[in-house]
Formats: sequence, C-alpha cells, structure tokens
Amino acid sequence: MRFAITGCDRYLNVFEEFLRAGWEPVKLFTCPATDLLSANTRMTKMAERRGIPVQQARMHDDDLRDLRERGCDALVVASYDWRIGNWPAYLKHAINFHPSPLPVGRGPYPLVRAILEDRRSWAITCHKIAPQFDTGDILAADTFALHPQECHESLNLKLQMASGRLARQVATDFESLWNRAQPQSSGEYWPLFTPAERTVDFASPVDTILRQLRAFGSLECFAFANEEPIYVRRALGWTEAHGLAPNTVAHVDNHTMVIAAADGYIALLDWGLLPAPEQNSA
Repeated sequence: MRFAITGCDRYLNVFEEFLRAGWEPVKLFTCPATDLLSANTRMTKMAERRGIPVQQARMHDDDLRDLRERGCDALVVASYDWRIGNWPAYLKHAINFHPSPLPVGRGPYPLVRAILEDRRSWAITCHKIAPQFDTGDILAADTFALHPQECHESLNLKLQMASGRLARQVATDFESLWNRAQPQSSGEYWPLFTPAERTVDFASPVDTILRQLRAFGSLECFAFANEEPIYVRRALGWTEAHGLAPNTVAHVDNHTMVIAAADGYIALLDWGLLPAPEQNSA
C-alpha cells in the first residue's frame, strides 16, 4: 500500500508502524515548527532517509492530484494544522489519528479539557476523514487509563505510545478495518482553549488551581503576582488555613514564590514575567 502522511515528531510512531507493516511512503506533509509540540525534525529526517519529498506548505487540490499521479493509495493524517480538501476525488482512502475517544473531544486539542474535566480514561481514535472535522466513521481506537494526578505532559506521552499501538493495528489489518468502520453518534466538539481558561484565579481552591496548571503544563498558564502579569509552567500546592487574602505573596525563596489561595498555598516553581505589551508610537 502506497501512502502519504502528515505529522510531526509527536506522532513519529504512526509513521514508523506503517513502515514496519510494509507500506510504501510517497510524501510527507508537515507544518512549520513553532514550538516543542510542533517539532518535526525527526519526522522530516525519516522522510529524507526514505528519499521522499517533504512539504511544509498547506496541502491543496494540486497536491492531492499529485499524490494520485504518484500512485498513492491512502493519506494518513497524524497531526496537521489545516483541513484536508476533497480527497475522495483523488485517493481511495484517507484516515486521521485523533487524540480523543471519539465522538467525545472533537476539535483541535482536546488534551487540556480531558484533564480539566478529571477524566478517568482517554483514547486515540483512527477514523475516516469526513468534510466536518473528526466526524468520520471509526476504524479502531486505543483506550487507556488516566491517573487522578494526570498532567499535560504525561497525557501527551501516553497518547504518543497509544498512537503507535493503534497504528500497528490499523496498518496490519487496514482493508478489513476500513470496510467495517462504524459511523459516529452525535458527539461533542471541544474548541481550542481560551486565554481566560489559561488564567489562574488564586481565589479558587488549591485542587482546582493545581488541576488547571497540570492541564496546561508546558503550554503555560497566566496569572498576576504583585500586580505583575506572569506565566506559570509548574507549581505545587497544599491546603492550609490562613488569614491572607487570595493572591497575596506569602513567601519567597529565591525564584520560588508562594501565593495564598482560597484554602491554602500555591508554590510557583517554574514561572516568569510576561513581556509588557508593545506601545503604539504616536
């Protein structure tokens, strides 16, 4: 089976498993890397070792037509910033690996909300690509447990490992899974999180704040300390009675800052000042 793939390093396992199953790659589509989550160095190096072209610009109909001319049988999507066009006009198959237990968690990045909602299990799902995002018939899914103290980074790693298991299953039994794919029921679309959802309110309980910080992790939360805007990547906290107003700086130890919350304290371990907004010149 000849295939093209979209993806970044987080889903390198998907590329590897299709190759192990004997699929023949014809092209890699990826996106310009803007942060750690979108890094694509390992993915592009693997494509280059295989001697296949790499495209970082958005895929258009001309690209799909080119895939058909290259004898491509299937498009495998494993992370991509842009909508896939009218692929049925050019290809026989197109599938997507989506990081949620569809039909729950449709949308661009459901990991954060999975932790905010304190989910006890999660999944990655392989489905046919449909005109509406993440609504296509489901080929298979890999489900795994979530820990009560799950964080963004641990869920991201679990999804990477699950994507490899799922890709192995799909690549080795593709035609059967494609033909037996099941339609989705009505589901939930989860839009990308907002700046307000990333902003910490120190008047909240400690457990609520810690879950929020775990959910965003390296994506960072925003807060105010000493009336200065800051970002927070990592913190710890504990419940303890006190008479301080929430958001009061209770203690400082070098770069660690302890801030009063509604029912205890939050210790900011990895944080920094946000840059001041640029002023328009007169």
